[in-house]
Amino acid sequence: MSTPTGRDSAADPGGAALTDPALLADPYTGFGRLRETEPVTLGRNLDGSPLWIVTRHEDVRAVLDDPRFANDPLSVPGIETDKRAELLVRMGLSEEYVAYMADTLLDADPPDHTRLRKLVSRAFTVRRVNALRPRVEQITDDLLDRLPDHAGDDGTVDLIEHFAYPLPITVICEMVGVPEEDRPLWRRWGNDLIQTDSPERMDRALVGTVEHVRAMIAKRRADPGDDLLDALIAVRDEDGDRLTEKELITMVLSLVIAGHETTANLIGNGTLALLTHPDQLALLRRDPEIAPRAVHELMRWCGPVLGSRPRWPTEDVTLGGKLIRQGEPVMAMVVGANRDPRRFEDPDRLDISRTYATRGEQHTGFGHGMHYCLGAALARQEGEVAFTRLFERYPKLSPAVPEGGPEWHPRPGLRRLVRLPLHLGRG
Repeated sequence: MSTPTGRDSAADPGGAALTDPALLADPYTGFGRLRETEPVTLGRNLDGSPLWIVTRHEDVRAVLDDPRFANDPLSVPGIETDKRAELLVRMGLSEEYVAYMADTLLDADPPDHTRLRKLVSRAFTVRRVNALRPRVEQITDDLLDRLPDHAGDDGTVDLIEHFAYPLPITVICEMVGVPEEDRPLWRRWGNDLIQTDSPERMDRALVGTVEHVRAMIAKRRADPGDDLLDALIAVRDEDGDRLTEKELITMVLSLVIAGHETTANLIGNGTLALLTHPDQLALLRRDPEIAPRAVHELMRWCGPVLGSRPRWPTEDVTLGGKLIRQGEPVMAMVVGANRDPRRFEDPDRLDISRTYATRGEQHTGFGHGMHYCLGAALARQEGEVAFTRLFERYPKLSPAVPEGGPEWHPRPGLRRLVRLPLHLGRG
């Protein structure tokens, strides 16, 4: 039996870096190697500071579910400054605005997390999401009908630009209440907010989104509508103890960005995976009813989220035989957990008919525990509709990926195609 092996992480960050080009180029191999050799290892965060990296399925689920691992560093005794905000400021973001990015629903602990999540959870229940399906199908069909209009001189269409992003951003913007004419702005801001190698772009996008939401709220107070934004404004204005002005702005920003970014990348990654695994695509075409299982398998095999937001232990914790001291940041690498052979048979094989002996979601693509993705049901539905309708509408769809292979954004924590050129073929 292994024994705890704590070390002075502040003095010796060492280990794998999240910005390592090899990990960015092939996170499945890189984090898979760590999972098999150093499943709990001391590495380096984006700014080079120490960060524990956890890669095995059992340990990842433990970090995501154990209340001793706080999302908010200020929940840790002895920590008096927001480590998340400090990291963003060191990266070059404006100190005045970083709280809108670092202190969100995703970063909160109870009781604040419970209070904030309750305010919006009713909009994302399975029943309400199911009621949205006809509208999701209509948006999907409209986008697919227009795809040929976007073909370039070489006859190819970029699925990311003209389908994978417009679908989820249209759905979430309609739910929240973002006007149609403003949606291209949100698409650009969402892209710029993940450009960790360009702090200037991130900062401009952060300032732009915050000020835009502030203006939207002011306009809605003068001229109310009937959507999620109006409901949140009513909560804020009727009972400020339930939602502060800053929390209102942050909530809207988070819902729009998180509500389209992950789903767009699931659609892009999943489409490429199916096109490069013709046996699996043939299975989906023969039996569209398998789409819900297919979405889960694609989230496991090529889901866009590679790692969780950092967690901070509120006390010393032993994990995988390593002593993680109170307050030392930990990142649970979903990409390692979802290909762990201890949990999944033949984990590197894509199998959209994969079944499990136990009920419930087996992968961690949507997270786990109290911070399980609020919009998971909506993302799954959008994925199901997108994949089935896309391949029905364009049965001869084929990739037009350049000779060097698909181009991926070198973004730690996120697997995201820059573009996905396709030949539509003829129906």
